[in-house]
Amino acid sequence: MRPVWTGGIRFGLVFIPVKLYTGASTHNIDLDMVRKGDGCPIKYTRVCKNDGKEVPWNDIVKGYKEDDYYIILDDADFEKISAERSDSIDITDFVKIDQISPRYFEKPYLIEPGKGAATTYNLLREAILKSKMGGLAKFAMRNREHLALLMADEEVIFLIQMRFDADLRLPKDLKLPAKKSPAKKELDMAMQLIEQMKTDFEPKKYKDTYNQQLKKIIKAKAEHKEFKPATTQHEPTAVKDLMSQLKESLKLNN
Repeated sequence: MRPVWTGGIRFGLVFIPVKLYTGASTHNIDLDMVRKGDGCPIKYTRVCKNDGKEVPWNDIVKGYKEDDYYIILDDADFEKISAERSDSIDITDFVKIDQISPRYFEKPYLIEPGKGAATTYNLLREAILKSKMGGLAKFAMRNREHLALLMADEEVIFLIQMRFDADLRLPKDLKLPAKKSPAKKELDMAMQLIEQMKTDFEPKKYKDTYNQQLKKIIKAKAEHKEFKPATTQHEPTAVKDLMSQLKESLKLNN
């Protein structure tokens, strides 16, 4: 496994050399784009909108549109922004993790100590674990500055790449119902149902059933067979039926 970033963690005056590794992988089934009818694979090309000519990668740069022309940016421009912070994950604050909405969490990474950093790495891991807090930090990767939260368990320090507040969409943009207290009987029954369904989190219990079904469809098609999935139709629960459906749900979980 190759690191996606190499640098260090700044914790006060302490600098811990580390390597950052992607903390998750996808198991999606690879599907190609093909032409309907003969299955011919589709090739994507980079074409200039003005003259229709294909443009090689070496001639492609990034630009910002200003009025009717582009301001061209090169690697040196991006390096000027990240030069000071590109080699470090700077912890600025420690916060209680339960104060952070999961909506801010974006992508997990695992952190490995660099050469000669085992002692300081274990010190920080143990301190974070015992404090039951997370270290808010900033770091630059791939020409972008990221907000991050450092957390730890018994084995490893891990980093959750976070969204900045300005990147989150606000609930005010949705058509939400007016706040209204539910009937006490309905709320008590809903709470009882939650209590019945309460359990410990076991990650291996939850499987990607979409991919499993897709594999079955592909296998059936390869064998010229028809795959008939079980279908379930869900209708919104009417207010008048709410109590009866809550009661039935409680019976199912008894």
